[in-house]
Amino acid sequence: MIAGRWVPAWVAPVTLGLSAAGLAVSAYLTLVHYTTTVKLACSTTGVVNCEKVTTSPQSMIAGVPVALLGVVYFVVVGALCVPAAWRSQAPAVRIARIGWMVAGVAMVLHLVYAELFQIDAICLWCTTVHAITVVLFAVVLVAEALAVQAIADPSTG
Repeated sequence: MIAGRWVPAWVAPVTLGLSAAGLAVSAYLTLVHYTTTVKLACSTTGVVNCEKVTTSPQSMIAGVPVALLGVVYFVVVGALCVPAAWRSQAPAVRIARIGWMVAGVAMVLHLVYAELFQIDAICLWCTTVHAITVVLFAVVLVAEALAVQAIADPSTG
């Protein structure tokens, strides 16, 4: 038990690493969106067509690029997954972390739907962000479940 709340030692580094990876890809996609000098390293023809996806109407929400929303998402994830946040006993931190993960997966589902059924193309960079988001969601749920189990059965922690 660390400061009254037990979570596995691997959770913070794994979630921070995934957050950093998601932030890097989202930052790259944001950079590509806002500049003409950086070109998207991805296919521009066929089913895998990053340019078609990243320039589609679905790539913006209320005038904000989805890639920039990804940057914001992963910055917040990083803050919610620092070791101090994992040790926090404040229910608001746990609720915010889980809620933020649920919001991320909901956005992934929306974007995958848009790629498959509205845009008729997929972006490998976007798919990477989607996969990172889903893995983060799973890791956070497992960590939270383990923490709850440790509270219920102190002999496990």
